[in-house]
Amino acid sequence: MRKSRLKLKPCGKKFLILLLVIYLIPFPMFAEPPITQSPSSTERGTRLYSDSEVDLLISEISEAAHEAIEQAAGEAAKAAFLISVEREAAAYREAAFQQSEALRWRLEAENNLLAIKAAKKKGIKNTVFGVVIGIFSGLAVGTLIIGGK
Repeated sequence: MRKSRLKLKPCGKKFLILLLVIYLIPFPMFAEPPITQSPSSTERGTRLYSDSEVDLLISEISEAAHEAIEQAAGEAAKAAFLISVEREAAAYREAAFQQSEALRWRLEAENNLLAIKAAKKKGIKNTVFGVVIGIFSGLAVGTLIIGGK
């Protein structure tokens, strides 16, 4: 036990010295700007403008503002025009797609009508052949039955 206490004493002294150094000696903080009071402007630092200079500055600023407004209005008009052209192009694409779909359905309907007409003709032809075969077979069977008596 005594050996461990003796070993801790120098460590405790070093820790106490470190704490005193940290709290008693001010270190500058990094990553923070130093706190200083900004110098106030004095009468020598300010410039007084005359009324004509103020009016001239106001007119220059107003003119620049009007030019900026006109430029922004022009850009807005261009954007609106491009949007309308894009909408019109989309409408034309949609109309062309609908026309192609209508043409496709029309062609499909015509093909179906032709197939129906062909099936009707074939059905009529088959019916006529069936009737003719039935009549001849009936005559043949009847002749065999009557002729066999």
